Amino acid sequence: MVDPGEAAPVTSYLKKEQLKLVAILATHHHPDHTGGIAELVAAARVPVFGPKGEPIPELSNPVSQGDTAAIAELAASFSVLDIPGHTRAHVAYYGLGALFCGDTLFACGCGRVFEGTPAQMLASLSKLAALPDATRVYCGHEYTLANIAFARAVDPDNALLAEREQRARSLRAAGRPTLPSTLGEERATNPFLRCAEPPVVESANKYLGARIADPVRVFAAIRDWKNRF
Repeated sequence: MVDPGEAAPVTSYLKKEQLKLVAILATHHHPDHTGGIAELVAAARVPVFGPKGEPIPELSNPVSQGDTAAIAELAASFSVLDIPGHTRAHVAYYGLGALFCGDTLFACGCGRVFEGTPAQMLASLSKLAALPDATRVYCGHEYTLANIAFARAVDPDNALLAEREQRARSLRAAGRPTLPSTLGEERATNPFLRCAEPPVVESANKYLGARIADPVRVFAAIRDWKNRF
């Protein structure tokens, strides 16, 4: 289980599918990602992996960059990546072609910069963007349509983004999630991964009413814009 904000949906799903909980992976300390951990570990004494230096009392396996979260029962292991910005010590887990990235990278968006700096957040996003195109992106929230609406304002002539919007609308209309996405899709359509691309730079300039090109300043500008969008 990754980032259980509540215990009840997890226990209900485990019962329905006749599955056994064997481990919990936490990406950061916010309650909507950790609120169910205490109840789950009270019922099943499983290892809890999570970022060193963040206040998650139930952690049994604190991890940071370079560590591995190994889950023997699943014959699976995940590399830990430090991706600060949203929170001070946010981590991601990468393995089996999948990325669990919490609230740092969203489908066509990114998280707010609460405890870090724009430079940290952009560096974290760049670290994730360096993973293979086919990597499946499992983020913390289904914000895709709202994020696409903002992305279209920043990058209005991006044909791949327009196609993505149609696919996402069709999925949501059918009651299906838009996730996971892929890193290849994010690099092509997510403005927060495109802070050096001319259309995104130009939109940041228009928003600020100033001429900038530095990717960190571009990122900070469009993140501020998104906060107000």
